[in-house]
Amino acid sequence: MANSIQLLIGTRKGAWIYRSDGDRRAWAVEGPMHLGQIVSHFVLDPRDGATMLMAVKTGHLGPTILRSTDGGGRWSEARRPPAFPKSSDPATARAVDHTFWLEPGHAGEPGVWWAGASPPGLFVSEDGGVSWDSVAGFNEHPMYAKWCPPDSGTPDGPLLNQVAIDPREAAHMYVATSTGGVFESRDRAASWAPLNKGVEANFLPDPYPEYGQDAHFIAIHPTNPDRLYQQNHCGIYRLDRPSDTWERIGAAMPAEIGDIGFTVVPHPRDADTAWVFPMDGTTVWPRTSPGGRPAAYVTRDAGRSWERQDRGFPSEQGWFTVKRQAFCADGGAPLGLYLGTTGGELWMSDDEGAGWRSIGAHLPEIYSVVAAPPP
Repeated sequence: MANSIQLLIGTRKGAWIYRSDGDRRAWAVEGPMHLGQIVSHFVLDPRDGATMLMAVKTGHLGPTILRSTDGGGRWSEARRPPAFPKSSDPATARAVDHTFWLEPGHAGEPGVWWAGASPPGLFVSEDGGVSWDSVAGFNEHPMYAKWCPPDSGTPDGPLLNQVAIDPREAAHMYVATSTGGVFESRDRAASWAPLNKGVEANFLPDPYPEYGQDAHFIAIHPTNPDRLYQQNHCGIYRLDRPSDTWERIGAAMPAEIGDIGFTVVPHPRDADTAWVFPMDGTTVWPRTSPGGRPAAYVTRDAGRSWERQDRGFPSEQGWFTVKRQAFCADGGAPLGLYLGTTGGELWMSDDEGAGWRSIGAHLPEIYSVVAAPPP
């Protein structure tokens, strides 16, 4: 089976595209694009295979969305980037610091995109990313100030860091936030409710609150959308709908490694298989590979057990940090896995994590890695 793909790389100093041959052995590099601009997310629209969006922050020009409709050849700025409604009340006035996440809409809604921002905000485009509107159902929710307090969040600020859409139904959506955890909508973002039962927040007086968790990443399984995985500030979790209570499957991870990290990657054809890349969450949260020995961990039984996968990674002095959007999979057979580090290294496995090799180095700090079909 031909497995050629392209990797869309967003970094602190611009964007790159890595394009593979059919064996995923040789890689051609295109870039940098928009050198010097902070690229939080770089995404291809799977519905047309040509439209690309970048969430960028352009220094003195502020945050915006860049668009290409020819696979990255030419770029233009969104006519109306994500922005909160103007307010004369200093208590409610907000300005988008940066757009963090870009999500193509449901397959049945061509041209629709969703975006998450900092401070936490949800935005929608109905015209392929040209113009964006604030989603009042979340951004003006009566509970917004409690769900998204301004004095909490990540070192880069509080985030609405992910949007996920049920592939069966465009109206069924989830968002992940760094301030309130996971929220669910069943009416296309008109109303929202917390979905955090069973998820620990050990940094709060009540360790199992209705909201207040830091949801690093959520993943809906594409062929079994009733199965969700979550990598949280306080562990790895699984949710099987219609239940509304998460199970901490990270409890089965080795105690010396723990279950802290930023991303969980499900196997697109097997709902029981998923990967994580653990981070050191002890003491002052160094957020590096535990002990300086990087490894992925895979479960093949929905989290009941985990297997270490470190062949090819440094055996010592490998202090990797892999951010929320920087670990992903392609659809190949066998599955390809890809991760980017804050040290500017790009790693891949073409055998479902059994072995790893470096395919790129000396890039700026990598913020996101997205695997996409070739042009």
